Amino acid sequence: MEERKEQFLKSGERLDSLNRNGYEIIQNKEGFCFGMDAVLLSDFARVKAGETVLDLGTGTGIIPILLEAKTKGMHFTGLEIQKASVDMASRSVVLNHLQEKVSIVEGDIKEASQIFGRGVFSVVTTNPPYMTDQHGLQNPDLPKAIARHEILCNLEDVVREGANVLKTNGRFYMVHRPFRLIEIVACMRKYHLEPKRMRFVYPYVDKEPNMVLIEAIKGAKARVTIEKPLIVYTAPNQYHPEIYQIYGDDSAGGVL
Repeated sequence: MEERKEQFLKSGERLDSLNRNGYEIIQNKEGFCFGMDAVLLSDFARVKAGETVLDLGTGTGIIPILLEAKTKGMHFTGLEIQKASVDMASRSVVLNHLQEKVSIVEGDIKEASQIFGRGVFSVVTTNPPYMTDQHGLQNPDLPKAIARHEILCNLEDVVREGANVLKTNGRFYMVHRPFRLIEIVACMRKYHLEPKRMRFVYPYVDKEPNMVLIEAIKGAKARVTIEKPLIVYTAPNQYHPEIYQIYGDDSAGGVL
């Protein structure tokens, strides 16, 4: 069995356990690997039985694969522009025998509504680039830079296309940085996505939050719930019990 799994890997790649349904994901240690933000978003997002989901900028497919494991959604699609990531995500889908439930599509977020049509998905998820050209140092490795910086798309592109492909009353889930929260809310409202739930993620209980999880509903009325804080560490190298629970294993599977 292990020998057969190795056939899915290319040079420089590895398999990481997702601690869900025995699923594993292919990653390249020299490229951009998924982080905690994607895992937290997959836990925050709500997908009901029979619903269809689109993940914008899916990378190596972590969010669609985790949502398939955690929810009763009908089908999960990941849209990704980088060929290498599309290739890895597609092989992970086959490795986990998910071809009937998960699709990986190569394409530009800015053209999502042209690719899929308008008003066709129940749920949209996204872990977009956080940094504008003015924020942070751009990684000289282009695949990593594209994942972290608004090089090929910006916040408005992601929100606009997410709103376009969503059905009325569909749900939009995003993980982002708190320092851009006002910009995020304004952009969502411009495209008729009303923030309904937010949860701030803190590295330690006495530190400022470094992530925010947001649920918005297309066409909803204004009313937002701020959920209890999510604390990552209780002490150096000691994760909060809720983090282990979200990862689905007491040891967190080594992917933290």
